[in-house]
Amino acid sequence: MRNIIRFFFQNNTVEIDLNRENLSPTTTVLQWLRSRPDTKGTKEGCAEGDCGACTVVIGELSDDDTIRYTAIDSCLVFLPMLDGKQLITVECLSNHPQTKDDLHPVQQAMVDTDGSQCGYCTPGFIMSLFALYKQGANPDRTETCDALTGNLCRCTGYRPIAEAAARSCAAPAADTIASQEPATIAALRELAASANPLLIQTSTQRYLRPMSLEAALASIAEDASLLPFNGATDLALRVTKLHEVLPALLDLSGINALRRIEILPDNIRIGAGCSLESIRRTVRDQLPALAAILDVFGSRQIRSLATIGGNLGSASPIGDTLPLLFAYGASIHLASTQGERDIPMDRYITGYRQTVRRPDELITALTIPLPGPDDLVRAYKVSKRKDLDIATVSGAFRLRIVGDTVQEAVIAFGGMAASTQRVFPAEDLLIGKPWSRTNAQAAAEVVYHHFTPLSDARSGAEFRRLAARNLLLKFWSETAAQFVQ
Repeated sequence: MRNIIRFFFQNNTVEIDLNRENLSPTTTVLQWLRSRPDTKGTKEGCAEGDCGACTVVIGELSDDDTIRYTAIDSCLVFLPMLDGKQLITVECLSNHPQTKDDLHPVQQAMVDTDGSQCGYCTPGFIMSLFALYKQGANPDRTETCDALTGNLCRCTGYRPIAEAAARSCAAPAADTIASQEPATIAALRELAASANPLLIQTSTQRYLRPMSLEAALASIAEDASLLPFNGATDLALRVTKLHEVLPALLDLSGINALRRIEILPDNIRIGAGCSLESIRRTVRDQLPALAAILDVFGSRQIRSLATIGGNLGSASPIGDTLPLLFAYGASIHLASTQGERDIPMDRYITGYRQTVRRPDELITALTIPLPGPDDLVRAYKVSKRKDLDIATVSGAFRLRIVGDTVQEAVIAFGGMAASTQRVFPAEDLLIGKPWSRTNAQAAAEVVYHHFTPLSDARSGAEFRRLAARNLLLKFWSETAAQFVQ
């Protein structure tokens, strides 16, 4: 165990003793950067991952011993989560940091296209563009827009910024960061070789980051008050917005065994520590409905941090993935020092943000059966904005149709009750009948009358009922043509 965090920043290995520097283990990377005199380029706009002004890039060693660069929101990352990684801020991009001469290609492109207006959001855009620049040549418009979705420009100047992306990323050349990579890789290797668990104890908080699942299970068995997390995109808001002091934290982000995706003949097993972005990119061919719903989950910065285990653990009634996991018939793998168990998705959630997980258990994996040739699967999200918005209503549907007759049906909704729920009466109505407009409309009416949703800031109850009903009809309209004789 050690209480000093180490990471690579500005061509040096930084060591921070949080107690000596009077820092909380839930100090965010943004707060630490803003406290320094030479890293003011990283801005605070919202402190909740919505604006991207605080975007930085993290460098991590990949399996092939190269560096993987990922843009993240620094307002959602606790400082100890940098341990063993490289931190890159806008100040790191110039070839001559002292004079700021010789701009990075993405910076120069922003100058050339007049992409900066008031300038407040510009460093965040620069860092998102830098991550895109490092990920390969000539991204298409869809990839560029996705990379910039998490950055808001309140001057509405997106056109020149997109043009700057097209210019700078069309054929990325070697840059200052690339020339420094051999030394950076050596430093990251050294950090990895000396990595051991973190235990940071202050007068009010205890922060533990184990390196193995076995150690994590032993820790939570010994102290059930530990709050497990991985990406912290949800948990960090309790610190930055609600100003909570979280007394006991179990950081699972150092456990490599939780970050594996196995594509098997009949199912896909996804480790609880897999980021939503890695899942989105890996399963698009096998689970296109899941990839599609992840396309509109938050932003790339958030998806690169957020994990499927965290999404399941929060059990939010408006969690984007949950209705679809109901539809797929997924199961949750729970483990403790006493043993392991698999829980079907529709039995996992028991109430508002409540699940069957015991205090001594951790979510370790998610198993999703692969849809068969007779399965139709779709998921939909209704929100005020297409990107970076919370669902007002979400629906997911799976039908197994043999000939023209429905053999199995799953109809699940989020945002309609205190938890994600299936509509069993509508499913029963469809089973054994043709997938026709008449039957789809009858099931949709059952859906409309099944729920008594709340009216809140996002929507009125009547809109939610209408939206849920119409999502099922939308599913029919998108799939019915193949069953018309």
